[in-house]
Amino acid sequence: MKLQQKIAINNMRLEGYSSASIATKLGLPAGTVRSYIHRNAKNPDAKLCKQCGKVITFIPKGREKTFCSDSCRMLWWNSHQETVNRKAYYDLKCNYCGKEFESYGNRNRKYCCRACYLASRQAG
Repeated sequence: MKLQQKIAINNMRLEGYSSASIATKLGLPAGTVRSYIHRNAKNPDAKLCKQCGKVITFIPKGREKTFCSDSCRMLWWNSHQETVNRKAYYDLKCNYCGKEFESYGNRNRKYCCRACYLASRQAG
């Protein structure tokens, strides 16, 4: 059984799915799913890390975590770039050369590159 399947089983179990419905959704034998749930029934409410599958420890009254550590979080997001919703792209015009350029996260940029910035400082 793959790590992603184990994570899926645990997350579906937390959502209240039965072992039979988990088996049909994942395409696994029902006995395999049942035995995995039985072997790992120490803490049925435990949530697993999306990246490595380790049990996540929560701080009481804290926000619910998805990853066990910052390194797992960064690894997962770096390998899932397509899921990032980037809304802060700005189309700007360079004050020195007039070239159109795209800036992410900073609508106040004035120059397309460092060379244009330095040239404008020397000219002015």
